[in-house]
Amino acid sequence: MRLQKFMADAGVASRRKCEELINEGRVSVNGETALIGAQVDPEKDEVLLDGKEIAAKAARVVIAFNKPRGVFCTVNDPEGRRTVMDYFKDLPYRLYHVGRLDCDSEGLLFMTNDGDLAYKLMHPKFQIEKTYYVVTDGILTNNEAQALETGVLLEDGMTAPARLKPAVQKQEGTTAFFITIHEGRNRQVRRMLEAVGHRTFLLRRVSVGNVQLEGMKTGSWRFLSAEEVKNLEAVLSGTDN
Repeated sequence: MRLQKFMADAGVASRRKCEELINEGRVSVNGETALIGAQVDPEKDEVLLDGKEIAAKAARVVIAFNKPRGVFCTVNDPEGRRTVMDYFKDLPYRLYHVGRLDCDSEGLLFMTNDGDLAYKLMHPKFQIEKTYYVVTDGILTNNEAQALETGVLLEDGMTAPARLKPAVQKQEGTTAFFITIHEGRNRQVRRMLEAVGHRTFLLRRVSVGNVQLEGMKTGSWRFLSAEEVKNLEAVLSGTDN
């Protein structure tokens, strides 16, 4: 098994982050500084990160978390602001968040110790769909909606086509709708709306793949059932099971 996969499976971090740790020289195998792509036998080899042993794969944990607005997606915040990790201090797992929701956004965020699942959920090639409830200023015209559905040009390139579904108007002078995308660029939905001339007042992620936010209070979380995880993996693998 490749070292970075072993580390990700053990819940250290995502595969990409594990590669960074290896490149930084912080990982050793049987007393020798490790290199990217090194092969390890979980039953025989001693793997250390910063001098501490990495245990073989623990029980997989996948959590659905309703992130509140004002909470940061980071493990540590140097300014002491509230982070997603503050909600899971009492759990006996080494968790990390899957992707990000910016501080001003809220809604569904996965927390897990499964690096491989996290990698697939974040990588654009797997095209996992994410749906957001959005409230913007002004009236979103048909032409603007069509532009979002076709793709708009951002500073980091053209976006893939999105799907829009109207929602009940929140108040006069704003537009409420659902938007579904499968990319994961930084602040993507907000930037897409800026590209067609609108500010975002509210952005809430309501689903990722087959997992729904519905029924979860802000700041609450729950373990995904085995069936939900199985269905999520089926979506990632392109099956309908």
